[in-house]
Amino acid sequence: MNIAVGLSGGVDSAVTLALLKEHGHAVQGVTMKIWSEGRYQGGAADACFGPQEAHDIRAAAALCKQLSVPFHVFDCSQAYEAIVVDYFRREYLAGRTPNPCIRCNSLMKFGVLLDMARTSGVKFDAFATGHYARVARENNRWSVRKGVDLRKDQSYFLYRLQQHQLENVLFPLGALTKQAVRAYALRLNIDVAQKKDSQDFYSGDYRELLHVDAQPGPIVDRNRQLLGTHAGHWNFTIGQRKGLHLSGQEKPLYVVAINACRNEVVVDENAATIHHHVRLTDCNWVSTTPETLDPRVEVKLRSAAIPAPAELMLSQNEHTAELYFPRGTRAATRGQSAVLYAGDLLLGGGIIETID
Repeated sequence: MNIAVGLSGGVDSAVTLALLKEHGHAVQGVTMKIWSEGRYQGGAADACFGPQEAHDIRAAAALCKQLSVPFHVFDCSQAYEAIVVDYFRREYLAGRTPNPCIRCNSLMKFGVLLDMARTSGVKFDAFATGHYARVARENNRWSVRKGVDLRKDQSYFLYRLQQHQLENVLFPLGALTKQAVRAYALRLNIDVAQKKDSQDFYSGDYRELLHVDAQPGPIVDRNRQLLGTHAGHWNFTIGQRKGLHLSGQEKPLYVVAINACRNEVVVDENAATIHHHVRLTDCNWVSTTPETLDPRVEVKLRSAAIPAPAELMLSQNEHTAELYFPRGTRAATRGQSAVLYAGDLLLGGGIIETID
């Protein structure tokens, strides 16, 4: 099989390429160039979006040379700015907290990158990435399951993929542990075998992406009593405690609401961060269809969160839904994703619109 492998310059995608070649496939590396030099400053941290991208591309090119396979780089920076960065900016300035990595996966890695590769004449039968997840054909539908290594499982970031995108996708690392992947890379003497995983979306201060100057505003309690000031509501997210700089309070305070129109941050005690009801919009159902969903689901509100039991209530519109958490869930955040599971099966998810 002729397989295009998405390379990031890290160990996971490197091992994906090496494994597939070892199994006898004709492989080639494809990489997105998303950083626009001079547009942003960035920082020294290793992240998906930043000036260190040139080093990552060189690492991917060196890997392909080492393994004697073709390598292609596609300049996706203009599309990335419109699809990911502009979205990131809009959400924060609206008082919401975005999920840029989820958007990048569905629209860039499994969308723009592959379209550009095909348009340029690169021919391939399947697309593989280094995600820790599994894909299979079940009940006449493509399904996604968690990776075997639950500490590295990345299915959360894939819930917006469509059936046509999953049809020719391979996740060779889904059945492996991270430890096994690094061991394999060391045996092959791959240069990035010990490279640390990227943890962040942006390598610098993300406020640089917002194109906005400091704008002082109030920090208030639930009764609108003024407790302090801040430099802009976009610096905060629900559940945040650090950075409030409030002194003289008897108990720790957390962000519980953000009112963008008033540039206002509302704080309260920890108990106020617990929510029982969440409404979702822009839902996408991956491994099943809405009419076959069991109302008893497990939900992750963040990629590293422990799944919480919830009851799913679907509306007549399959793109909206409600979740009821009998035990409560902490710091549900507008703009973030609620991703639903049945055991290790990724059902789908949606964007958090309202919480109470």
